[in-house]
Amino acid sequence: MTGKTSILKELPANAYIDLLDQKNEITFRSSPEVFWERLNSLPQNSLVIVDEVQKIPELLDYVQKAIDELGHRFILSGSSARKLKRHGANLLGGRAIEKRLYPLSSVEIGPDFSIKNALSYGTLPKIYNLVQQGNIEGAKDILDSYYGLYIKEEVQAEALTRNLSAFQRFLNIAAQSHGHIIEYSNIAAASKVPDSTIKEYFSILEDTLIGSFLWPWDAGERKKARPKFYFFDPGIVRAIQNRLNDPPTGQELGFLFEGWFVGEITRVNHYYRKRLVIDFWRDGDHEIDMLVHNADHEGLAIEIKSGEVSDFSKTLVKKFKARFPKMELVIASLKDTEPRRLSSGALVLPWKVVVEKVVDWGK
Repeated sequence: MTGKTSILKELPANAYIDLLDQKNEITFRSSPEVFWERLNSLPQNSLVIVDEVQKIPELLDYVQKAIDELGHRFILSGSSARKLKRHGANLLGGRAIEKRLYPLSSVEIGPDFSIKNALSYGTLPKIYNLVQQGNIEGAKDILDSYYGLYIKEEVQAEALTRNLSAFQRFLNIAAQSHGHIIEYSNIAAASKVPDSTIKEYFSILEDTLIGSFLWPWDAGERKKARPKFYFFDPGIVRAIQNRLNDPPTGQELGFLFEGWFVGEITRVNHYYRKRLVIDFWRDGDHEIDMLVHNADHEGLAIEIKSGEVSDFSKTLVKKFKARFPKMELVIASLKDTEPRRLSSGALVLPWKVVVEKVVDWGK
């Protein structure tokens, strides 16, 4: 629901092959060579779009053949790379560029963007349009159905896990852990499955693009331990938690804003090709929500605050500056509308200004 198919249908391709079309799926699954015959009938150097390519991984061998022998160009879309990886599919090494499409960013929406609506219902294109039109109930209905459709179409249909009931329990608990440091053993106990299964379930969420980890920075090659996990859209988190009828509480708002802001910086970093590293910093009791930096550790350290910002730990600021002298420490504030400097030295900025800083990076 990020709008992949809608965008692809606007492109002037020589052929558009939709594998959600049952007739196409049956034909190409039973006889993949028919796919090649279709490609071979097109003029040299054609543009071919294959939507939901993960449904039939075998077709990727013919895609490579058509690139090498016919000069065709391909746009291949999908909502999960998991099936391709599991089946050892041809991932077109050296021939493919990976692009991701996210929920709408504040930059894309522009002046009409509402942070209140974004945190309550998310920014999936169809959902956001319904909310803007005042059709809140329609937006809620689609968000409610998204959860069921994800379980049915992505997980069950692709046989990503055998124990569907355990995965459903896990998904509810994982939604409650949105923006928290992940404690696998605690989630495993609540889900009634082993720790290893929980790690596999989080891997499913990553591969189906429902969420992603934010890893802690570590001088020893960024030790991958105790990451945070963020779902890709606030509306989806609230739907899983059955919270759509209620306004976010103060505590909920904190995690929703943090998750949305991490996603917003990720979108900007990807779309503007900044190629910045995004992680977070933790040293004992001290923590900074996001580090956005290049390989030389030049960039922004961002603390994300949804509530009033009255002060900031001078000890934390001093310790952080000693460790990362090339990073500017800022607080991305949901409530502040003007910049201000705290006595600790930390700079409080409206969240929009921080997003603009990342957009302008390197200019």
